[in-house]
Amino acid sequence: MPARTPRADAVVNRARIVSSARAALVASGGSVDGLRLQAVAKDARVGQGTLYRHFPTREHLVAEVYRQEMGDLVQTVPALLAEHPPLRALELWLDRLLEYARVKRGVVAAIEASAWQDLYADNEKRLDHALQTLLDEGAEAGDVREDVDATDVILLLGALSRVPEGEWVARAHTLVTVILDGLRRYR
Repeated sequence: MPARTPRADAVVNRARIVSSARAALVASGGSVDGLRLQAVAKDARVGQGTLYRHFPTREHLVAEVYRQEMGDLVQTVPALLAEHPPLRALELWLDRLLEYARVKRGVVAAIEASAWQDLYADNEKRLDHALQTLLDEGAEAGDVREDVDATDVILLLGALSRVPEGEWVARAHTLVTVILDGLRRYR
């Protein structure tokens, strides 16, 4: 039996729920403990039954926020490269990554290890490819070092996970600026 196409209102409701959950996670500094499903449903203008039909547990909802964040992050690369020089596109993408990283902090803690590994494995190659595309375009333009690859940058970005929540605003952007400075090819 073929899968049923969801009704238009169900698609809209699901999108509003995920959007509200993302906003709540950002407002709580990525803390899943601060994610109140009743508040998410109210903000999304849906009943709790609708929320639970789409996302039976908090972990399911948080996983979908993560999945969409990853997808959005990857999908921004072509538009950024079309609108900006490669180094600026990389900078804007890394700024977007900072937003994602803040949400991810809480997501990692909230999702069971096995589910997290599945989510990450599904998206890891897409993220690496997106970042490598930005680095390759920057190298081709002569602005980014050629001896650095996506794995190098991801390892450096791992430092973001060590920034205490109370210092995130003050330090996260500084770390990304240092990484960008290290990626520049000086002529």
